[in-house]
Amino acid sequence: MEPMAMNLILVPRPSLSLHPSQRVSLGNPVTLRCHLPRLAAWVWLYQEGGWSYNKGKKKEQDAAEFSFASTLREHAGRYRCQYRVSESAEVSVESDPVELVLTDLRYPPSRISLHPEQHVGTGTNVTICCWNKDYGATFFLHKDGSSDPIQRQDSSGGDTATFTLFGVTPADSGTYRCSYRPWHYAFMSSPLGDSVMLEVTPTAAPPGAAGSSHGNLVVAVVGGCTAAFVFILVLIIIFLLSARRHRTQRDESPGAPPKKPEAMEFQLCPQVPSSDSEGLTYLELQAVTPSTQPPNSPIAPQPSVIYTEVAVRGHH
Repeated sequence: MEPMAMNLILVPRPSLSLHPSQRVSLGNPVTLRCHLPRLAAWVWLYQEGGWSYNKGKKKEQDAAEFSFASTLREHAGRYRCQYRVSESAEVSVESDPVELVLTDLRYPPSRISLHPEQHVGTGTNVTICCWNKDYGATFFLHKDGSSDPIQRQDSSGGDTATFTLFGVTPADSGTYRCSYRPWHYAFMSSPLGDSVMLEVTPTAAPPGAAGSSHGNLVVAVVGGCTAAFVFILVLIIIFLLSARRHRTQRDESPGAPPKKPEAMEFQLCPQVPSSDSEGLTYLELQAVTPSTQPPNSPIAPQPSVIYTEVAVRGHH
């Protein structure tokens, strides 16, 4: 029963896993498990470019298993799974792929070397070289404790690959090995080869580094405070000069009343002139001093009387 004849509806995607999850030797059993987010009536397992398997589900299980009791070369490859929801025509999309790589013990294991040395400090670049005898292949770098290879690289010249670990840290410490896959068998692998041990030690800070850092911090803080104080002082000076200039311009503005000098103003009094017995005529003049009091002030200033001599008939 093929799902192609049904309408594809977007239901939750299944996932596919491999058991055992690590390396499987040729001839050993292996199980592919399709995990179902919903109850399924049918489950299909596809091998890319090869086999197709299907299995009906009668029990309420959350996974469907497909097992090979004794693996063959033709079982190696890339797989996906898909399912149909129970009692409906809903069909899921295919799962993400998993690769079934079989180890063939007939391939000789690769050799390995480590540079510059086994014990290095933090931040060192470490080079690991892998090579085989005469197989053109893709090499894989493995670290003990990791289920998948940590790096892969096509061989240079057919039999050698160089892996570089940049700026290593203590987390990079461990045991490393190599394997390879011949170019004409992409899912057949050599067994893991010889191992090398890498030990990364933390690099201690140089003596006085902490004190130097503290001193630099103090200098930076003091410098920042000084710069801030100078900046504020400049702002204050600019503000004071601006205020002074504004006050000066206001005093000298055209609208300001001019300052009157304190001067005597003379005016003729409206009195009839009189003459004395000596033929002199005296004219009374009133001296008026500018007053700062308002016109309606109840207190009037007392006028001063000044006499001046006027020439009459040629005599003074």
